[in-house]
Amino acid sequence: MHKAIADTILEAASARAISGTTVIQTLWSGYGEIVRADLQGSEHDSVILKHIQLPDTGDHPRGWNTDLSHQRKIRSYQVETHWYEHYAQRCDDHCPVPACLAVNTAENETLLVLTDLDAAGFDDRKDHVDIEDIHACLDWLANFHALFLHSSAQGLWDCGTYWHLDTRPDELEALEDAALRRAAPLIDQRLKQCRHQTLVHGDAKLANFCFTKDTPLPRVAAVDFQYVGRGCGMKDVAYFIGSCLREDQCEALEHQLLDRYFSVLCKRIGQEQPGTDVADLEREWRELYAFAWADFHRFIKGWSPGHWKINSYSERLSREVIAAL
Repeated sequence: MHKAIADTILEAASARAISGTTVIQTLWSGYGEIVRADLQGSEHDSVILKHIQLPDTGDHPRGWNTDLSHQRKIRSYQVETHWYEHYAQRCDDHCPVPACLAVNTAENETLLVLTDLDAAGFDDRKDHVDIEDIHACLDWLANFHALFLHSSAQGLWDCGTYWHLDTRPDELEALEDAALRRAAPLIDQRLKQCRHQTLVHGDAKLANFCFTKDTPLPRVAAVDFQYVGRGCGMKDVAYFIGSCLREDQCEALEHQLLDRYFSVLCKRIGQEQPGTDVADLEREWRELYAFAWADFHRFIKGWSPGHWKINSYSERLSREVIAAL
C-alpha cells in the first residue's frame, strides 16, 4: 500500500499500524478497489478503504464504454462521497450504513475510509434468501425512505438510481421493444412527478446488503451509495425484489411483500414526520410499483437483452403500464 494511503487510514482511525490488508473487490469497470485494512492500536480492529481511481476510459464488461458512461461513473463517486460526508450520519439502527472516518480527494483519485460492517456484526453476505431475509431488507428500505422523505437531495442525484432514463440514452436506442421504447419517457415522467419523493438508495440489490449471522431474526446494513438521490421509494423496492426472487416468487409474494414494506414505512413516517398523509402516500406509491418495475425493465432490455431478469412477470407489468398510459 502506498505510504500516503496508509497514512490517511492511520490518521482516520487513530491507529498505530496496519497489520494486514485484503482486497475485497475491484470496482466496476476497473475504477479502483475496496480493501479491508486490519489495524493495531485503534478502537477499530479494521476499516474499509474504498479507493477510487478514475482512468481516462473504462473497460466496461458489457461493452458500454462511452464518454457518457465514464462521466456517469465520475458523477456517481462524487455523489457517494457527498453522501458519506453529509447524509450517512443521519442513518440510525433501523437503517445502518458504514460511518465515514475520512475523505481524501485529489484530481483523479478519492479515498473513502469507512467503518467495517463485518466488525459491527454484519458479516454475512447472501446469494439466496428466505422470507425473513427479504423482510429485513424491506424493513431497511422502509426506514431509509421514511427518514429521508421529502429530502432536497442537495449534492446527490436529482433523480436517483443508476438506470434512470436521462443517463441511459444509448440503452434506450438499443431497445428493440418498440412499445416500451415509446412509453419510456412517459414512465419516467410519472415517476418524477410523484408527489411524495424521498431518497432512494439507487442500487438496492441483494449484493449490497450485509446480514447478521447470530441474531434471532436477521438484521441488515447497506453499502454502495453511488446512485443515491431523489425518487419514489418503489424504485428501490421493485429493484430489490427483482434482484433476489424468481418470476413465480415475484408473482406469488407481491402483495405480501408490499404490505410488509408499507406497514413499516407508514409507522416510521408517523414517528419522523407526523403531519404526512401516509394514506395518500401509500396509495400513490402502490400505483407506481408497476411503473418502477417497467422503468427498470426498459433499461435491462436495452442494456442486456439476454439478462435473467427479463421474464414473464416483468413483461406483464410493463404491458399493463403501457396499456394504462
